[in-house]
Amino acid sequence: MTDHHQSTRGEPRVAIVTCADLPDLEPDDRLLLAPLAGRGIAATVAAWDDPAVDWAAYDLVVLRSPWDYALRRDEFVAWADTVPRLVNPADVVRWNTDKRYLDELSAARVPTVPTGWVAPGQPWTPPASGGEHVIKPAVSAGSQDTGRYDLADPEHRELALAHLRRLSDAGRVAMVQPYLAAVDTAGETALLFLAGPDGLAFSHAIRKGPMLTGPDLGPDGLYKAEEITPRTATPAQRAVAELVLAAVPGGTRRLLYARVDLIPGPDGAPVLVELELTEPSLFLGYADGAPERLADAVITHLTRLPRPR
Repeated sequence: MTDHHQSTRGEPRVAIVTCADLPDLEPDDRLLLAPLAGRGIAATVAAWDDPAVDWAAYDLVVLRSPWDYALRRDEFVAWADTVPRLVNPADVVRWNTDKRYLDELSAARVPTVPTGWVAPGQPWTPPASGGEHVIKPAVSAGSQDTGRYDLADPEHRELALAHLRRLSDAGRVAMVQPYLAAVDTAGETALLFLAGPDGLAFSHAIRKGPMLTGPDLGPDGLYKAEEITPRTATPAQRAVAELVLAAVPGGTRRLLYARVDLIPGPDGAPVLVELELTEPSLFLGYADGAPERLADAVITHLTRLPRPR
């Protein structure tokens, strides 16, 4: 646990939650520390699974980079249930850390990438039509265990089946999606929303370059490197993002942040790839004032919650 700002009498205390592999936070998240200090907030960085941390002693506990939870989701969700004043809240963590939430959003008429699910032990037959597909776990972070397969290629079909077997043997539900080729040129657009007095407000957007170049060949780190550039969100992207957020169970007023990841569908209209409410990179360094807006969002939540005694 790293205490970046010594608490003084009357200062609100905020815990910034990370994992043991990132004890001093990921560089983009460190941009939040100075704006918090400038607003009189004492920030402490702590790993979510550190048994020495008294989470109840903090005025607010902010999830940022607990990126090692994917293979320990049950433990992570159980931990979240014990943490008072957690943002985003524990029930949101439970819902959002299993990507089967995409089915709920699709049922709410949110345009999403078509997704099939393969439970452990369930057989899967590659579609006869072939085509490029993405396979990944329903519980994952940082694009881990994610591969792209051309199912018209016999070798890729075998590799896809091997990928699914690995996930099945580990007791993990897999998801299979068509690869939408427009991402190779347009990239992915992430729209970032931060809490304000009236609920979530749009902050900024970025472009991610295409990341999936081929089959998954095993572990390659805590997260895959991303090619990030600033982007201006289009009215169509903003409209889909608002539709996504309107479908979040329990509403968005209790959220500190949200990230809506979109790519162009076959007709060019934006479709949802993922809604990130648990531990998304917020790309604070890619938009003027973003770290300060997040610090203000923290203050917004501090004013809504009772302080610990």
